[in-house]
Order: sequence, then C-alpha cells, then structure tokens
Amino acid sequence: MIRNATIYDIKAIYWLLQEYGNRGELLPRPLSRLYDHVRDFTVFEDEKSKKVVGCCALQFCWEDLAEIRSIAVHPDYTRRKIGTELIENALKEALHYQIKKLFLLTYKPDFFKKFAFSIIDKSELPLKIWTDCITCVKYPDCDEIAMIKHL
Repeated sequence: MIRNATIYDIKAIYWLLQEYGNRGELLPRPLSRLYDHVRDFTVFEDEKSKKVVGCCALQFCWEDLAEIRSIAVHPDYTRRKIGTELIENALKEALHYQIKKLFLLTYKPDFFKKFAFSIIDKSELPLKIWTDCITCVKYPDCDEIAMIKHL
C-alpha cells in the first residue's frame, strides 16, 4: 500500500537509501535532510508486516519542474512491481500539481525508460537544481545519468 510518509518512517527510509548507497546504486541522503523533506516522500508499506519496504520522493523545483528522488525498494521485496507503483504514484502526483517536466538523476536509466523518461545532458537542467549537488560526496564528478519526462 502506498501512503504519504510520516516522521516515524524516516528511519526506514534512511535505511533503504543507505542500503543502496553502500552498493553504489543510489546517492544516500543525510538523516537530517530526510526529516527536512518528509513531506516529499511516499512509502510502500507491506500490508501484512506494516513494514516500510519502499520509498520515493517528489521534490518541487519550480512552478513547472519537479524531481523524482530517492526511489528504493527493500532488497527482499524487489521484482514485485513496488518501484513501478511508486513511480506511477509520483507521476500522478506531478500531474495533479500541473508539473510540466519531471527529471531525475539515476544509475538505472533502463528502469526509467519504461516510463518514457529520456536521457539528457546534465547541462540541460536548470542551475537551481545544483544546490544539492554542491554538498554531494561526488561533486563535481557526478556519474549519475540525467533523464527528463515531459508531461
């Protein structure tokens, strides 16, 4: 079941992001930043265990631009379409807010191509999005792939 994240979900979200961050498949985020952005997150909760097993953030950047960030699914729950459901939910929310462009930075472009995201050069993204990049451990040598979808 997908629902909006609460403060009490942050430690589970943090664990998911650290798990994939340690593998080099996602950039982890500091715990304090997750609390700052709890309202950006939706979570997938296993109905039986009530455990948070997936997360995804939709962060607004401008009146017509948003970013999909921090999508992760617990390793024991992969291949169950949870990631797909989280992305579809983020797309629906972006449409609700009349966002015209969605972008993301990823190491898994093939997953996002299924949702009609296209690879772009990072230089095509507006400067406003680079504020988080300055504090990133990989700055200025970002190796993520930029993708965009026009809604």
